[in-house]
Amino acid sequence: MKKLFLAMMAVMNVCLCACATEQVINIEQLPAEAQTVLKTHFAGDSVAYVMQEKEGLYTEYEVKLASGSKIEFDSKGALKKVDCGTRPVPAGLVPEAVHAYIKTKFPKAFISEWGKDDHRWKAELNNGLELEFNNKYKFLRIDN
Repeated sequence: MKKLFLAMMAVMNVCLCACATEQVINIEQLPAEAQTVLKTHFAGDSVAYVMQEKEGLYTEYEVKLASGSKIEFDSKGALKKVDCGTRPVPAGLVPEAVHAYIKTKFPKAFISEWGKDDHRWKAELNNGLELEFNNKYKFLRIDN
């Protein structure tokens, strides 16, 4: 009986994981924290689309702006990644310690992409360099 139960649970888990769905949603359907980020840091930019992706029990959101910027949020609306292409990421989205480090070491560069990847924060600069920071925003290395 125990083996049958475990087998059924395994099959259900595979079905849940295999059933990833994407759909376009309204901006009002984003979590409140994500809406606040957009209103605060991208007020002058209109939303091209909002995509919701559900995979099993986890949900993620992707917002594409008319300017071409792309912002990703987790299920609670916390910022995961922002890619502004050739424009700087809004200063308020990147911790001051990271800005200070980049201003000191790369005074002519700006952050065009910012986000968390594998428990590390990454800042891509407009000069092509990708810098890694720990969870306390201390510089770790340049990722080529």
